[in-house]
Amino acid sequence: MNIDNNKNLFLVKKESLARINVWLEKRSVILLIIILSIISIAFYIYYYQNGLGLAYNDARSHLDIGRRVVEGLKPGLAQLGSVWLPLTHFLMILTISSDFMWHSGLAGALQSMIAFVATGIIIYYFLREINVGLLGRWAGVCLFAANLNILYLQSTAMTELLLLFTMTAGAYFLLLWYKNNDIFYLILSAFWIMLSTLVRYDGWFMLLFATIIIIPYLWRKKGWKRMEGTVILFCSLAGFGVLLWLLWNLIIFNDPLYFIFGPFSAHTQQNQLEAAGILATKHNWWLSTKIYLYAMAYNIGAFTMVLGFLGAIMLWFNRRIAPAVRVASLVLIAPLLFNIIALYFGHSVLYVAGLSGETWFNVRYGIMMMPSIAIFVGWLIQRLAGLRFVIIGLLAFTIFFSFLSHDAVT
Repeated sequence: MNIDNNKNLFLVKKESLARINVWLEKRSVILLIIILSIISIAFYIYYYQNGLGLAYNDARSHLDIGRRVVEGLKPGLAQLGSVWLPLTHFLMILTISSDFMWHSGLAGALQSMIAFVATGIIIYYFLREINVGLLGRWAGVCLFAANLNILYLQSTAMTELLLLFTMTAGAYFLLLWYKNNDIFYLILSAFWIMLSTLVRYDGWFMLLFATIIIIPYLWRKKGWKRMEGTVILFCSLAGFGVLLWLLWNLIIFNDPLYFIFGPFSAHTQQNQLEAAGILATKHNWWLSTKIYLYAMAYNIGAFTMVLGFLGAIMLWFNRRIAPAVRVASLVLIAPLLFNIIALYFGHSVLYVAGLSGETWFNVRYGIMMMPSIAIFVGWLIQRLAGLRFVIIGLLAFTIFFSFLSHDAVT
């Protein structure tokens, strides 16, 4: 009798869990949108109240550029300038005329907050497409949303969150194209990558990297002529933002490459740093890689980063995963490659105290792999079923202490 009762109790619990799982499957996206929105608003208010919302000089500069477009001695689109890409400032035009939106930084933070929520949803969808269960999907989203550096940057008028959203969306639709061979998904991927090329130059590298992985796949599957036509279609849309920016610099500054070689360009600043002997990463692969990995560890957490890399390796070498899916997931490492290459060629500068000088400068660049790491960790949790609760527990432990110590390097 007791055995029958225990068996019935087990069946009841199993059915209850199954019903909960079905309910969550249907409503997870809505729940995530609500939860992520509440978190986003709460942290914006927190950083606004303690005066850190506009701590970055760059955040104030972004807001001022947007304001000068609508108000000033010579208002107009020409005030968008030449060095920083225009989409962030262009989106501010909708709200920046309000003094409150300008002075509070909300005109710039608002797009970061929306991008924060949207990136979390894209991570959920990406994990679902690679057959990660509900627990792994929620864990991946929570890992992204509970990162203190992400929560700070989404509360400011900086460009990181908008870039993370557009690049992750581009990667997601590229994955769908690889899986379904539907040209519509490739067009959507190109659209989001095009938007990323108008946010930061990281997007330009993603355009190049995505094209590189598309070409051999198409050549092998479709032949030369179909490959040529499809690549031209993809690059025409994905590269449209690059073309617009070159044209903009030509029209406004009489030089299509003014943003590269102009007096306020990163190239000019890096030349000054090199002349002063403080651009140590230039032409040094080891130091460039080391500094960026350290920046990632400080932004993402060393333990989380290691788990992410382990998950990536297990994903790419898992023969049960379709080759097309494994190839598509390669685009997730584009931010890692871009930042290391940019440091090596001296097009970027990143200081980590103790490794390169005694200051923290541009260390926030290490956050660019956060969505990718969240996806890889979500896959790892799915793959290591016997250890999934141990992994989640350890991640929760490290996140708790990062909040306890206010450990936000950004």
